Amino acid sequence: MNISNKTVLITGGGSGIGLAIAKTLSEKGSRVVIVGRNEAKLRQAAAQVPGVATVACDITNGADVTRLVQQVQAEFGDLGVLINNAGQASAYQLTTGSNAFSKAEAEMATNYLAMVRLTELLLPVLSQQPEAAVVNVSSIVAFAPSAAVPTYSASKAAVHSYTQALRHTLAKNTNIRVFELMPPLVDTEFSAEIGGASGIPPQQVADELLAGLENDDNEIRVGQTAQFYEFQRASPAEAFASMNG
Repeated sequence: MNISNKTVLITGGGSGIGLAIAKTLSEKGSRVVIVGRNEAKLRQAAAQVPGVATVACDITNGADVTRLVQQVQAEFGDLGVLINNAGQASAYQLTTGSNAFSKAEAEMATNYLAMVRLTELLLPVLSQQPEAAVVNVSSIVAFAPSAAVPTYSASKAAVHSYTQALRHTLAKNTNIRVFELMPPLVDTEFSAEIGGASGIPPQQVADELLAGLENDDNEIRVGQTAQFYEFQRASPAEAFASMNG
């Protein structure tokens, strides 16, 4: 897919992976819109990406999402790429008193349900373009869960399943391609709680996304995710043990 000169909307675009992708696609000539709930962070990000547009929106809030979609229709009607990148993660153990339900509820709302809603609402805009794409950001833990981030792992497994179903459905009668970006641990503010300091730089994720889109790779397995995918296929039990070693 040719990603140059597209209008691209990135949720969670104010920092980390989203910001790195925004910079990379802007340099390729794309018109980039970054979405996030923190206006101050969006302003800081905008200072680093010439020409970027910002929209403050909590994607888990229905009223906010309605306003976002209306703004896209009014100002960015040529939207060609939606990158569902916004996420939330909690590190904890599934033990008594861990408050697992509340953590799972928040993570599923942000990582999965918000993605489903926003994608559905923007499909009419995307379908008007001669070439369009949805990119869903999942994770290496979509293949084998990490017990250190149990409900984050579950949410990314849900994203993986949803993305496969969406790809199959949209391929029947639309021009919308569906990609899945699958990073390993990435060194961002977002991942600090779960050991992100030992992760890969966000720019590597952005670079491999760009290469994957240009090569039409449906699943863009970044860095060690590619090797882990093969490991998991060969020996699921050993892959699970490795993930949780």
